[in-house]
Amino acid sequence: MPERPSPRRRRGRRLPFPHLPDGPVRTSTGVVELLRDPSRPSAVTVFINDAESSYVDLADPSYLEFEYMQQMTVVLDEAGFPAPRPLHAVHLGGAGCALARALDAQRPGSTQLVVEIDAELARLSRIWFDLPRSPRLRIRVADARAALGTLTPGAWDVVVRDVFAGIQVPGHVRTVETAQEARRALTPDGLYLVNLTDRPPLTVARTEVATLREVFPHVSLIADPAILRGRRYGNVVLVGSAAPIATPALERALRGLPLPVRLVAGEELEAFAGTHRPTYDPAPVGPVGPVGSPDPAATG
Repeated sequence: MPERPSPRRRRGRRLPFPHLPDGPVRTSTGVVELLRDPSRPSAVTVFINDAESSYVDLADPSYLEFEYMQQMTVVLDEAGFPAPRPLHAVHLGGAGCALARALDAQRPGSTQLVVEIDAELARLSRIWFDLPRSPRLRIRVADARAALGTLTPGAWDVVVRDVFAGIQVPGHVRTVETAQEARRALTPDGLYLVNLTDRPPLTVARTEVATLREVFPHVSLIADPAILRGRRYGNVVLVGSAAPIATPALERALRGLPLPVRLVAGEELEAFAGTHRPTYDPAPVGPVGPVGSPDPAATG
């Protein structure tokens, strides 16, 4: 999430599912609204604070509408984790848990953890979207960065970062230190999958590439060619890994998606990052007064 810069509201006909709300619902951090897709009667789009955040097909959990999620599943299939192999997956950012639902359906036996900061949204998603139960899918109500630091090292095949506040990725999950924590949580062949959004001149994407390159030996970028040419706003997927994933098989699979996309890696990705610098956590705040200044309480 978000998949598009401006939500296209589909008003009129009510949802055909009696357990789903017909209007906006207040959550712990804002408002969620479910809108029916007229072209797919069993599906709803989840809007969170007016941002198009998830697309859930209640009849087919394996279905993924959002292009960046389709791209992520292709990466998993072609980069060492082919379906139906079960996964140990962490999702930083939950919303409607569409990707977690799909992986559970496509890969029986998977164990997944979703980290969602909005407690009420997490509760409602369980009720509305028939999510798999623990241990297949656990939901932890927490800040993504805080939860990332508590994960068992070397235990997870994939960490998916899909954290947004509105249409922006919060700064505290975009740092070198965050990527280091993600790499510590991964198995030696694990993958760090990052979803972000950007617009020309792609400053955010270039900076995030520079950041991941500080931590992972291999970084790849996946995007619509129109985004790479600076013609439109959209989603960009980054992959951090210990081994190269930019293979001809992956490139072919990405070109075969309903929306064909490009895979950028190696020297081309280095040129894409250019002179952009990695982002680090803010330095700790030091002492207020000059070093060696007397303690005011000790002066007479």
